[in-house]
Amino acid sequence: MLLFRQLFDPVSSTYTYLVADVAAREALLIDPVFEQAQRDSALLREFGLRLRATIDTHVHADHITAAWRLKRMHGSEIIVGAHTGASKADRLAAHGEAIVFGARALEVRETPGHTAGCITLVLDDLSCAFTGDCLLVRGCGRTDFQGGDARAMYRSIHGQIFALPEACLLYPGHDYRGNTVTSVAEERAFNPRLGGALSEGDFVGYMANLGLPHPRQLEVAVPANQQCGYTQQGDGGSGDGGAAQDWAPLCFTFAGFWEVPPEWVAEHLSQLQLVDVRESAEFDDALGHIAGARLLPLGTLAANAGALDRERPIVTVCRAGGRSAQATTLLQRAGFARVANLAGGMLRWHAQGLPVEGGLG
Repeated sequence: MLLFRQLFDPVSSTYTYLVADVAAREALLIDPVFEQAQRDSALLREFGLRLRATIDTHVHADHITAAWRLKRMHGSEIIVGAHTGASKADRLAAHGEAIVFGARALEVRETPGHTAGCITLVLDDLSCAFTGDCLLVRGCGRTDFQGGDARAMYRSIHGQIFALPEACLLYPGHDYRGNTVTSVAEERAFNPRLGGALSEGDFVGYMANLGLPHPRQLEVAVPANQQCGYTQQGDGGSGDGGAAQDWAPLCFTFAGFWEVPPEWVAEHLSQLQLVDVRESAEFDDALGHIAGARLLPLGTLAANAGALDRERPIVTVCRAGGRSAQATTLLQRAGFARVANLAGGMLRWHAQGLPVEGGLG
């Protein structure tokens, strides 16, 4: 079984793609974004997948890749196209090579034009392809910097992408209008730059007159991506709930918040602020409450957050972990840096036989 997820970075409008062989538990990430590495790692962890490799379809100019960061976190291989000129990659993939994950594979097709090193990745059954910034939904990548070449792009798209079966789904590297997917048949017919009877000359003339400003992150992103996102700094980033947290054995969830295991909380109660966000009637119901927990129902939390100590870590608690997850978000917005959710709430606390006050014991 193939697992597929399309992920989105709202700052750069970048799509990251997860493909995995579920039986083999092996996954690939295509075009990962530095700030979203914790998000992607959480998804891998929740599905129980091993990250086999990251693949960048080209040297990006609008965001920094998470390839190096994910390698440090997962030991994953870094793969880029053979003509990107990027250093620190583990593998330079040439045209026609297969990138294997479990029993499945992606075929590398060189599709220069946006940059000289662009590649398109085609799934082994030809059902879909990941086109990076080469072919977009009713558009294409620009060709005016990083070795771009409008004639090369026209030939790449017609020779490598439009040559795929008409039903083949095409997943772009970006979209700025909310589009998520297209197909070979659609783009052949309706792409205003490349479709229908438009010739190479028509396309070259179109691209020569776009008049676009250079990407805002060009001077930062390109040098960083030429080293596959290499950095000597830690793994923290703005897309992972703030800076990396080391005050507890925390786990970042795909839903976007930190969790802490009950057994660790039980051993460190004196060092923590426990904020129980259930209603008052629940505080002493059958589940009881954890010793030392402070009752602040979720609906009152924002108004009462000022009464909490900003120096001591906070663990939020509820029945099953849902309301308390929302509480971590509210507290972070209020400026509390060290906040985590009690994984599984009081239900898991009880299931692990940890002590409670009140309730039925």
